[in-house]
Amino acid sequence: MRSMEFYIDGAWRQPMAPKPQPVFNPSTEEPFANIAWATEVDVNAAVAAARRAFATWGATGKAERLAALQRLITVYERRIDEMAAVISQDMGAPIDFATAQQATAGNWHLRAFAEALDGMTFERAFRPDMPQHRIALEPAGVAALITPWNWPMNQICLKVGAALAAGCTMVLKPSEVAPMSAVLFAEFMHEAGIPAGVFNLIQGDGAGTGTALTTHPDVDVVSFTGSTRAGIAISKAAADTIKRVSLELGGKSPNLVFADCDLAKAVRYGAALCFSNSGQSCNAPTRMLVERSVYDQAVEIAAETARATKVDRALNAGGHIGPLVSETQFLKVQSLIETGMAEDGRLVCGGPGRPEGLNRGWFARPTVFADVTPEMTLWREEVFGPVLAMTPFDGEDEAIALANDTAYGLTAYLQSGSPERIRRVTPRLRAGMVQINGASRAAGTPFGGYKQSGNGREGGTWGIEEFLEVKSVSGWPA
Repeated sequence: MRSMEFYIDGAWRQPMAPKPQPVFNPSTEEPFANIAWATEVDVNAAVAAARRAFATWGATGKAERLAALQRLITVYERRIDEMAAVISQDMGAPIDFATAQQATAGNWHLRAFAEALDGMTFERAFRPDMPQHRIALEPAGVAALITPWNWPMNQICLKVGAALAAGCTMVLKPSEVAPMSAVLFAEFMHEAGIPAGVFNLIQGDGAGTGTALTTHPDVDVVSFTGSTRAGIAISKAAADTIKRVSLELGGKSPNLVFADCDLAKAVRYGAALCFSNSGQSCNAPTRMLVERSVYDQAVEIAAETARATKVDRALNAGGHIGPLVSETQFLKVQSLIETGMAEDGRLVCGGPGRPEGLNRGWFARPTVFADVTPEMTLWREEVFGPVLAMTPFDGEDEAIALANDTAYGLTAYLQSGSPERIRRVTPRLRAGMVQINGASRAAGTPFGGYKQSGNGREGGTWGIEEFLEVKSVSGWPA
């Protein structure tokens, strides 16, 4: 792959300052590739290419955009094993998980966008009895897309697929921590025949390249996934040019476990989901709130689940979890585990250090803390590692209050055997998504949250609408 080049205006190009920046394999801590970071000159070239292409791509009809999406889906499906292999090396997802979840997430979203686009109407009468008043949905313009390292294709496809369907042109800057899957994705876009300038790829860090991109005067809309801290900075920087900004940020998702559920199944599911992807998911159910009458039993089941969770290198086949993505992330998780112990969280399983037999690589031990209270750091701060915090509650009102006691509001999980309780509790949970009794989200449903988890929604029709402007027309001729 052309890791030291950028994809601009339909061709691979040398960067202005080709200084190699290493990309590390999280399982070995060794560099396996180099990328270059874009300068302001490179950013200007990418944005200019997108601006030129918008003159034609923004005027295309639904059929042409749908055909482009379908070509991309075809290429993606044919090369999906390549993508899984790159993701596994790039960010440490075990190869089986990368194949079954990480790589397939991208095409899952692309197919949902194609279905949503096929059903959308971009121009209509305001009301049937007022045909002279029209409502038009039009592409917003040039989009800056900034994506994270933890689910690279999930987030790239959520943004690129939506922008493509809306008729926007775009510049993608993936995370510099795990950038190689984006390089392969650019190959997919080229092979799918996406017109020159519609999609552009640059590499770089957030503070330099990302800032140059999100503050660029010719960028109309910014779509960012990452930390809340970075999202705040992007919002402030974009305000100077009144850009539209869509943010998908952090989470500290509660998982409410009531005594009337299938306790063993619910706790195993919740703990396993917390540890999945090595805990590096913004919607991970990291706070398990359990009804007091079954709390002690739940703590033991969670500990058993943690002890049974295998940790191994990403290239090895099997159902294990892999390393954390970087040394920075590893040190952060270790520090927060130690903080949990210092603040008198009851360490039930796991703890600091690497798992036995893994003395190299950024591996963390699946860890369970019990009796975590709202005053503790583990309650408030997103760990982004395989660490579960457990807390008892005494009734619905307390469970809801504890669940909502967070700056975030991305996902809430609810386990109960009572339909009446589910109907009572769900509307009171301040989260953009609620998943009940292990139910998965359907393709094309909106992903996003309340409060400091961000604004806007990704996926399906809602995701496409983030890249559209609404035009009201009066006096349309009969």
